[in-house]
Amino acid sequence: MTTETITAHASGTWNLGDLPVHRLGLGAMRLTGSAAFHHGVPSRRERSLDVLRTALELGVNHIDTAAFYFSALRSANELINSALAPYPDDLVIATKVGPHREYDGEWGTAARPDQLRGHVEENLRQLGRDHLDLVYLRRMRQESIAEHFGALAELREAGLVRHLGISSVQPRHLAEARAIAPVVAVQNRYALDRPDSNADELLRLCGESGIAFVPFYAVAGEVGERGATDAHDEDVRALARAHGVTPAQIRIAWTLSRGPHVLAIPGTGNPDHLRQNVAAGALRLTGTEVARLDAGRRQEG
Repeated sequence: MTTETITAHASGTWNLGDLPVHRLGLGAMRLTGSAAFHHGVPSRRERSLDVLRTALELGVNHIDTAAFYFSALRSANELINSALAPYPDDLVIATKVGPHREYDGEWGTAARPDQLRGHVEENLRQLGRDHLDLVYLRRMRQESIAEHFGALAELREAGLVRHLGISSVQPRHLAEARAIAPVVAVQNRYALDRPDSNADELLRLCGESGIAFVPFYAVAGEVGERGATDAHDEDVRALARAHGVTPAQIRIAWTLSRGPHVLAIPGTGNPDHLRQNVAAGALRLTGTEVARLDAGRRQEG
């Protein structure tokens, strides 16, 4: 599989509300270092800026970020602002609010509903925007998200936010949020090597309702915030050999195979890996190949 001329257009498109995006996007978490947050070595600034500019050159028009994506030296939002502002009209930047990290990198107390405006305004400031395209409420273990989501719905009415999503939720939270305001996207952890019946149900519900389902850690798998996994099972490796691609590209292709409403946001701080990730949007697994991977996933579960 050649990657030279493949762009994000090959992955297809989906509408986040009234905002069309290519299904292959970019997660900004890995722009700040070799692993997320303070776990790795901070990135070289120019390389991270190159990743962002190259992403746009390759047709990526959906970037997922957050104000709490920062390492000892780098802020994802600041990098995005520096590399891409003034922003192209078709670029959709999604961010998340709810969690909070102190300047030393330690996690602070999750935001109360009345503090979410400050979280939104901090993202606006860092990104240099007058409104945010898409804001996810990242649930922090609360039983009900109604009060928090209601606070974001008020910010949407005020014009600070265009569209709303929810993240790290269970199926009942989707119904709870939709009773308050439209939900255009659900972002949950979802990966080939991580069976999860709640995530499977959310995937189905989103498809039935025309809502985007946006997995995170789809490539990282169990490694999560510490980077991309290299623990690929033999089925993944065998399909990678058969297609002449990397195991990570197979994982991305499997993610996109879950439905036309599924968006992939693999993160990287490496321009070469970025090109490989974008090229995976053109990889089409056969029904037999998907079934083979699904069978292995069910066995793991």
